[in-house]
Order: sequence, then structure tokens, then C-alpha cells
Amino acid sequence: MIWVVDPGHPEPRASLGTVLREWGRIGCTGFGGPPAHIALLRRLCVEREGWLDAAEFEDAIATCNLLPGPASTELAIFCAWRVRGRVGAVAGGLAFIVPGLIAILLLSALFLAGTPPLWVKGAGAGAGAAVAAVALQAAWTLLTPSWKRAAGRDAAGRGDGGEAGRAARVRWAFYLGAGGTAAAAIGPWLVLVLLGCGGLELALRSARGTPAAALLLPGALVRGAVFPVVGAGVLGSVGWVAFKVGALSFGGGFVIIPLMQADAVGRHWMTAGQFLNVVALGQITPGPVVQTVAAVGYAAAGLPGGLLAALVAFTPSFAFVLLGGKYFSRLRGNRAAQSFLDGAGPAAIGAIFGAAVQLTRALHLGWQFAVLGGAIVLLFALRRGVVLTLLAAAATGVIIVLAGGPVPR
Repeated sequence: MIWVVDPGHPEPRASLGTVLREWGRIGCTGFGGPPAHIALLRRLCVEREGWLDAAEFEDAIATCNLLPGPASTELAIFCAWRVRGRVGAVAGGLAFIVPGLIAILLLSALFLAGTPPLWVKGAGAGAGAAVAAVALQAAWTLLTPSWKRAAGRDAAGRGDGGEAGRAARVRWAFYLGAGGTAAAAIGPWLVLVLLGCGGLELALRSARGTPAAALLLPGALVRGAVFPVVGAGVLGSVGWVAFKVGALSFGGGFVIIPLMQADAVGRHWMTAGQFLNVVALGQITPGPVVQTVAAVGYAAAGLPGGLLAALVAFTPSFAFVLLGGKYFSRLRGNRAAQSFLDGAGPAAIGAIFGAAVQLTRALHLGWQFAVLGGAIVLLFALRRGVVLTLLAAAATGVIIVLAGGPVPR
């Protein structure tokens, strides 16, 4: 598909002020994570203004899902790039990110304070107890489409219901299990498993021997990135965590939890209960869920740590669009990219299941497990939204602790 005459320099379709206003509005009202962001962007860019046609928008969604990092943020930056070029991409991306970033940093200052008020402790304990249910729902939502995708492909990437198709499904199950096991057992190094699964699938689907190097490339990339931050102090460690979240993670959303948890808790930047709090904050604030990493950075090094984490985590998203936006239409149909994602994608889903296990382990009080059960009912049986579920859990926690119930340490 040819989107513009010169895709490297999209012609302006709206003023810079319009981009700032509309993307800022989405950044302020985009509660509910990527599905909400995609719906708001579609309504603005396709249905209301006609800046992009429906097919182009759907292709952009698919392409952003092939990239590491927060897909809905990349989609927002890409749409702004198509509407107003590179300046628009930067302005629109910042307008989309900054409102939620300010909100999560302010809430972090409240919830991570040395002696927060009792009602704040209750709200955090209640919302934190429901986070595992939200992770479980996120993984379950992704599971069926991913399985159908695997069931319809053979080892060369073409649909086949025979032996090759069965082999593809076996590999899918292996990748799913590898991601779940890694998230539950070796969280900080989950990125190696995600990249390794993608590289393995790419190598197996290739008719040539050279792509086997893809198995070695992920490890080299990660080693090259981690060694410079070893011994670089707290800010260096914060930067590494944010880099994993923004540049080396596939699947977005809850995949970032195991990538952050071991560092955040293991390095004593926060307690396990506080980590549950910040994950909940990332869900109830508008804008990208990935900005949860800013709360981790805040816990580690105050406001400078929070800002550094956000800068490192979101810079790759801008780079992907500004440097590669004109190639997005080609990436959409790239078999190697599709093959890599067919390995990394199931591993990412498994990682979300593993994250749910880790989040449940962080609970200690009986009433928190009851709140978790109630959240599962709200999300799966009653089909309520994530934000409503977390707010209800937070309110329950406030009522319990104010009534004299135990508070997590």
C-alpha cells in the first residue's frame, strides 16, 4: 500500500496546535490502556477527521504490534507523524504521554511516602490486591487470538493443517511455557527469553542457514546494554530497567511487570506491597501503561529517577517512528518480522501469566485474597472494566483499614 506520494515527508494535514490539543485530550482521557487509546485514535484520525483511511490505520496497528515497546504509544506517535510530520510526531507523542506521567509521579509521591495516611495505605492495598486479576484478564484476552494465529501457520509461515501445522502449535506452547516460567522465576532476564523465542522461530522458518545468527544476536544486544550500567549507580540501574521496558519488551502492558519487579523489590527501591501499588497506579492513570516505570524510577531516586525512567522508556518509541515511519508499510508484510513475533508473542503472553503468579505471591492478608477473588468475578463474570475494578478494590481497602482491619507492611 502506498500511503503518500513521499512517505518520508508526510504532507501536513492539521496545524501543530490541533495536534497538541487532540493528542493531549487523548492523553488526559485515555483510561483503560491500549484498547481505549486505539479506539480514541481511530475515532479522531479515521472517523472524525479522515486524516487516515481505515485500511492504513489497521496496518499501522499491526506494524506497531511488531515493534518492541508500548504499541499504543507508537501508534499515537505514528498517527501524529502522518498528520504533521516529524515535529507533529514529537509534539503529539509528548502531549499523549505527559498528562499521565504527571499524574503517576504525583500519585507516586503520595503512595510511596514514608508514612502515608491510613486511607492511602488501604487504597493501595486494595487496588494492589486486584492487580493479579487484571494481569490474568490481559493474558487471557491475548491467548485465543495468538493460538489461532499459530494454528493457521506452518514452519514456513503459510497456513497448513498438517504435520507442519501441528509442529507450529507445539512450538507455540513451548514459547508460552518458556515465557511464563521465566517471568515467575528469572524476571530480570525475561527479555533474553522473549528475544530468544523470537530468534528461534525466525531461524526455524528460514530456508537459509544464516538467520541462525538471530539466536546469538538477542544475547549480544542485551549483554552490550547491561554491561555499561553495571556499577553505574542507582540512576544507571533505573536506566537499564527502563531500557528493557521501552526497547526490548514485546507484548506491552503487563509484560513489563516481571522486567521491573525483581529490580524494584530486589534492589530495595520499594517493598512488594508498594510495587503492587505502582502497578495499580499505572492502570488507573490515563495514557500509556508503560509509564508505570516512572513510578519505579521515582521510588529509586525521587523525581530525577522518575523522569529518567520515562525518558529512557519512551525514547525508542519516538526513534522507531521518526527514523522508520516511512518503512512501516514494508514491515507490515515482512515475513521475518512476522516470524520473530510468532515466537516472541506467545512468550510475552506466558510472561503475563507468570506476572500474575508473582503478583499473587506478594499478597499476605486474608482480606486481600478476598478482594482478588472479587476482582476476578468483576472482570471475568460481570465483564467490568479494569479502571472500575481497581477503583472498587481500592475503595474496599479503604473501608477495611478504616474499620480496623490489618494493613500490609
